[in-house]
Amino acid sequence: MSLRLSIPERLTRARGDLRMGVPVLLTGPEGAALVVAVEGLAPARLAEVRALGQPVLAITARRAETLKARAYDGDLARIVLPDGVDLAWLRGIADPADDLRLPMKGPLQTLRDGSAGLHRAALGLVKSAHLLPAALVVPVPDAFAAESLTRLRLEEIAPTLASLPPMAEVVSARVPLVASSAGRVHIYRPRDGGEEHYAIEIGRPDRAKPVLARLHSACFTGDVLGSLKCDCGPQLHSALAQMAEAGAGVLLYLNQEGRGIGLANKMRAYSLQDQGFDTVEANHRLGFEDDERDFRIGAQILRELGFSAVRLMTNNPRKLEMLKACGLEVTERVPLHVGQTRQNAGYLATKAAKSGHLP
Repeated sequence: MSLRLSIPERLTRARGDLRMGVPVLLTGPEGAALVVAVEGLAPARLAEVRALGQPVLAITARRAETLKARAYDGDLARIVLPDGVDLAWLRGIADPADDLRLPMKGPLQTLRDGSAGLHRAALGLVKSAHLLPAALVVPVPDAFAAESLTRLRLEEIAPTLASLPPMAEVVSARVPLVASSAGRVHIYRPRDGGEEHYAIEIGRPDRAKPVLARLHSACFTGDVLGSLKCDCGPQLHSALAQMAEAGAGVLLYLNQEGRGIGLANKMRAYSLQDQGFDTVEANHRLGFEDDERDFRIGAQILRELGFSAVRLMTNNPRKLEMLKACGLEVTERVPLHVGQTRQNAGYLATKAAKSGHLP
């Protein structure tokens, strides 16, 4: 007897494979292809992949813009690999760490004909694994023998990657906090095997009234280490303190580090900021959008907790828009301006000028 894995199970396994440099087999109406993340590639694996066919390097339009490569597919570019390129060349295309030291990487030839469906799905998978958004895509025959590889069909995973997985509460327990002795922590786990998210309840919020709430994205450097490059830690503690002062509230601690790109990529963005780029420019050079977070997660957890209306503590208009789009009533925006330092003044100014953060 053999077990049949569900789509979320296969997606979870595929993310792990990509992080380890193991190819994933993607199939769709235009055929089949092996996908491997550039970040996880080893020289021996690159040689194996090239022996199967002619790889195409898929990068996002944001990264293509930096490299002056034409993104004929709109949101991505398919780069034809020049003869004789090695792993160092591929990593130079994927990783902007040495862009200023070694700026000449082209001219790069990109494809304009044919379907980019498999390449788009490949980048979606690599992004969801919190890797640099660059993937080798190698066409293979539909009957390619790959019993050991994770196999995914485009028509199955495209809607799954775009949708929000159901969330289930695992457990909750009373946790006395510095901000309030009446604290309770709820653990929520998505059914697709993704990161868990937490709801910190202060007091006993009345479900019949708008609750004072904050959607706080995890920030290891700010929340735990006290980094001065951002205002996340002060915002976290100030929000909890204000909820305690009000007598009740709920803070959602969402595991979307680095605006959704993961801690490793956030550190890459910090390194680029040391080269003179602002936070938005750094994200774009890495191949990401300004903000890759999905605030629908917060809306889902709020509904699971029984809330339908919130007084939202935020300076970010996207949070307001997302909660409203998800059917939650936002009765008030409560500004949260704390934690400005000499080191993060430029970061906060960029968020206001380029990301529309509110005063």
